[in-house]
Amino acid sequence: MASPQALSEADRRLVALWAADCAERVLPLFEAEASGDDRARDGVERARAFGRGELGTADEIRRRFVAGRAARSVKAPAAVAAARAAGQASGVAHMGAHALGAAAYAAKAAALAAPDQEAGRRDEVRWQLAHLTTDVRAALSSLPALGEDASGPLGSGLLASGVLATTIREIQADLSRPPSSA
Repeated sequence: MASPQALSEADRRLVALWAADCAERVLPLFEAEASGDDRARDGVERARAFGRGELGTADEIRRRFVAGRAARSVKAPAAVAAARAAGQASGVAHMGAHALGAAAYAAKAAALAAPDQEAGRRDEVRWQLAHLTTDVRAALSSLPALGEDASGPLGSGLLASGVLATTIREIQADLSRPPSSA
């Protein structure tokens, strides 16, 4: 049986575009320290290409770890988090829940680069929520709450503690609210 964190291929393609947008916003933090390392940017671009239907699921599943490995080539915590955001975005082809990981790591990177870390994180989360389409919101809403299912990234691993967990819980709380009318 497939994990409830996987999402359908159609939903993974939708959320991959949002995850790529989230990761791309903090990519300059990584590139400032590792200008010659294109793995993180390539991961974001592959997530976006997957979202557009230009890349197949099987090939992207095989390549999903490449972007995240770029985190080992930098020292600054914000740069590490930015590379991990790209890695999570590239993992969406495998499992849709990685989109929330991309958003959480992007918010962490933004926080680490901001003079007021909590304000920086909150601003990033506000941007992320404002850029959810109705379809992406619906797809992400179908994911289990953080910590409720151990069969994927929303289980008890790295995303389940600290600022990453705080961010995912805030996003999931927003997703559970009815959309506000304009």
